[in-house]
Amino acid sequence: MVIADLLGVTRMTAVTVNDRGRISHWDDTAADLFGAARPQALGRPPGDLLRLPREHRGAFEPEAFGQVWCGACTLRRADNGEPAEIGWWIYPVEGAPGDHGVRVLALAADLRRLRRDGIGITVGDLLLAPPGVPGPAGAAALRPAAVRLLRVEPALAGPSPDGPDPFAGPFADRLAELLPALDPLVFGKIASQVLGLGCPAVSLGLTIRLPIVPHTEAAPAPAPTVPLPRPLTRAPADRPPRARRDLSHALEPLAFLGAAGEQIGSSLDHLQAARTLAEVLVPRLADLAAVELLESVVTDSAPPADEVDETTPMRRVAVAHNDEAGRWDEAVPEGEPLSVPSRTPFVQAMRTGRPVHIPRVDDARAGRLAAAFGARDLRPLFTGRALLVVPLIARGRVLGTFMLLRKPDRHGFDQLDLAMVDELARRAALCVDNGRLYRREVQVAEELQRSMLPDDPPDVAGARVRYRYRPAEQAAQVGGDWFDAIPLPGCRLGIVVGDVMGHGLTSAAIMGQLRTAVRTLAAEEMRPDRLLRQLDGLARRLGEDYLATCLIAVYDPVERRCTVASAGHVPPVLRTADGESRVLPVPPGVPIGVGGEPFETVEFKVEDGSRLVLCTDGLLERRDRDLDAGLEELRARLAESTADLDGTCDDLLDRLAGPTPADDIAIVAVGFDGIPLDDVVTWQLEAVPGSVPWIRAQVGARLADWGLHDLAETARLLVSELVTNALVHGAGSVGLRLIRGRGLLCEVHDDGADMPHLRHTEATDESGRGLQLVGHLAARWGTHRTAGGKVVWFEQRVPRR
Repeated sequence: MVIADLLGVTRMTAVTVNDRGRISHWDDTAADLFGAARPQALGRPPGDLLRLPREHRGAFEPEAFGQVWCGACTLRRADNGEPAEIGWWIYPVEGAPGDHGVRVLALAADLRRLRRDGIGITVGDLLLAPPGVPGPAGAAALRPAAVRLLRVEPALAGPSPDGPDPFAGPFADRLAELLPALDPLVFGKIASQVLGLGCPAVSLGLTIRLPIVPHTEAAPAPAPTVPLPRPLTRAPADRPPRARRDLSHALEPLAFLGAAGEQIGSSLDHLQAARTLAEVLVPRLADLAAVELLESVVTDSAPPADEVDETTPMRRVAVAHNDEAGRWDEAVPEGEPLSVPSRTPFVQAMRTGRPVHIPRVDDARAGRLAAAFGARDLRPLFTGRALLVVPLIARGRVLGTFMLLRKPDRHGFDQLDLAMVDELARRAALCVDNGRLYRREVQVAEELQRSMLPDDPPDVAGARVRYRYRPAEQAAQVGGDWFDAIPLPGCRLGIVVGDVMGHGLTSAAIMGQLRTAVRTLAAEEMRPDRLLRQLDGLARRLGEDYLATCLIAVYDPVERRCTVASAGHVPPVLRTADGESRVLPVPPGVPIGVGGEPFETVEFKVEDGSRLVLCTDGLLERRDRDLDAGLEELRARLAESTADLDGTCDDLLDRLAGPTPADDIAIVAVGFDGIPLDDVVTWQLEAVPGSVPWIRAQVGARLADWGLHDLAETARLLVSELVTNALVHGAGSVGLRLIRGRGLLCEVHDDGADMPHLRHTEATDESGRGLQLVGHLAARWGTHRTAGGKVVWFEQRVPRR
């Protein structure tokens, strides 16, 4: 392994990206390297212009990626579509006055030239060069056949432990030449940042075969001392051109395998990996390549089959050829389902696990092969051509095959070709299987998270609720953000937002458990601080990893009051009806699962027309913005917004969230409308038997005033049962409240501590059937404790007119 400075070894260019994510510097070397002229590049996002793989685009977005990145990928030139192998060193740059908005410095080098130009490499006193090429005094020359270049990877060369980096000065000088338009002071600040992160370097993986002399009785001569490797140097200028060509020719198959393997493995999509396999095979190894995968692999509906026969469904997922465009589109279309007979080379290759090679397909064999693909006449595709069918096998399971054909005027597959195809088949099969497994993991994680998040917001009286959720950019890193809106007794509404610490399936599972616990505990009519205390105890009993922030708010549309408690979560923002917005001063508390600290509930009066926005920190925090600045921006945006709740949520996502969020984002927006005072009536009753017929009459009269005649008879009967129970089994004062909302809600409260419950009654029992009657006639009913007693309630559906 050798690490060396790239400057002077291959072409390098510098590209800058401004704070709007657009290219702001593009020189002639970049134009030549990527095939895009300067006017074509300036002002465009780098990901679009350079056709970067999706997984690499985040490196140009420092607010999402947040660190220096070096790597290699193969791109298509903008002018002719030819592939270019590019090594990248992408540095996030902190802003400076007068820096023209530079936020990203990207250095790019041509790695293909480094592979193929026959550049000589000196390792200590060993010159890796063909015979006859003079090297340094005393240097030993290795034959090109003894050298194999396994990989060329971009790397960072940090400061030397023995002192300053010897390449820092030359690199800074060269960088100044690449960025001539920058002010010297600004350039100095950028250069110091880059040098602190590491100079661009290349990591070469080599294998070298060295001769070994058998031991004899005579004392062997002392072995020469090989000094430590030193930086790459250019080959001597007088190296014969033919020797350079021989070395380049010897290394070309390895370079092709390295580049092809990198392209195939550049995507986590298993179907894209199969398509890339077909593309890299043509025209280097074949004139036509077709990849067929098992249907279960394509759809990931089941594990790959252990045994393959003619009943195993397959699908052709990729076709590439070098004939005229559209030549084989109808003959071998992509996406075609296949059922291949068992005596064909395709099933033979999959069942034996070995390639099937037919050096020349005669007319008879071409007819049999064509018959396997249905009614289409495919004899012209096979006749006179060399055929190679290779199985795709990964982790002991067959995934499919790929077929290679060479035209009649081209030599058949030789031993070197077969070895290269075999190596590519192993790499491609592993990439396809990894992509399949990755897709399954993503689907499982997303389905788990989706099943645990609420569907549509509830339709409740006195309030409107809207949700927004945006997952992080990396799909497999499913987060633990959750949110909920829970209808509570008394027409109240519970709003919950939480964030489990960490990512992945574990966080999603913890999130589901905590959300279920909140829904269960909220029905017990607990204050938000008590609910958080119960949730904290549950999390600590479940395990040490159960850590989460949480915010709970309860809105009472009758009292126009909102109670809030927080467990280390982002505080909510309230916008009043007149447009003023403020961050509510909620005591922060500690996250759930920490324990040892109390939670506090605070109450706020809210007027009709107000809005409350709760969110997770993914909306507010970015690399260029801390939490407090994000909260202030949220408050300002909310004050300026004149849209409805849906528009407000969309505006907050568009304005505050980055294009590729590094963390999940959850938003819950609640509009407070309140329940009109005319739709609420309350009575206090004397604890005497005569109160029952009196309240029956009062309820009937009120329902008549509201136009709810259809509900009156049932309501009077149920009111009689609940009031009678309160008088007989309760204690203290008795009251009744009637609320007309989405339905008709009736609440009977008393000061007794004993909660009523359903009882099993016998035919001869004289009591105990009241709650059974309530449960049978009411749409819903329930009980809950209050600070001074209990409430028993029932709800009837209001007929739609």
